[in-house]
Amino acid sequence: MTAHRIIVAPSLLACDFGRLAEEVRQVEAAGADWLHVDVMDGHFVPNLTIGPAVVEAIRRSSRVPLDVHLMLDRPQEFLTPFLDAGAHYLTVHVEAEGLRTESVLRKALEAIRGAGAKAGLSLRPRTSAEALQPFLDAVDLVLVMTVEPGFGGQAFMPEAMPKVRKLREAFAGDLAVDGGINALTGRACREAGANVLVAGTSIFRAPSYQDAIRSLRG
Repeated sequence: MTAHRIIVAPSLLACDFGRLAEEVRQVEAAGADWLHVDVMDGHFVPNLTIGPAVVEAIRRSSRVPLDVHLMLDRPQEFLTPFLDAGAHYLTVHVEAEGLRTESVLRKALEAIRGAGAKAGLSLRPRTSAEALQPFLDAVDLVLVMTVEPGFGGQAFMPEAMPKVRKLREAFAGDLAVDGGINALTGRACREAGANVLVAGTSIFRAPSYQDAIRSLRG
């Protein structure tokens, strides 16, 4: 297996939004490789978060790549606004209502790459790894949810690890995990083949952002 660089992507969903620019600068100074931004529409998941204007504001305050995760029913209608806002990585869900046909999903992934960004594809805990197989040639990033998406602070689901292993066998790009990631669960994910660790609560609730990020690298 090819060794992949371990990337830590703090999830801004867990930060203090009243101090957003300051939080961005502090977590970058602490060693963040990327910043993970969750976009939720209240339909695909039962929560609402932010839109392109906030992503653009984060981009102005940040120096590292923005990893934008679209948890939307119809993400294909919002690709351009988030790309224009500064997303470096833009991830959609294989289960999204608007992407249920293979041709539409492939077109969305091609549009992301065509705009000069990296295309990502995510799957929920109940979705099998096989659902992503037809699209692995069209993505740069695969994101395995290790909690049911929608809210931060949930408990890690270890039953996702066989899925991570299976995807790593088939996919040579960046393989991310998101949900309940801390020093302990992060090690299990790394051992399964994940190289991008998205962590919110374990970083932003830690006394030291730097120590929390370092602990995720192993």
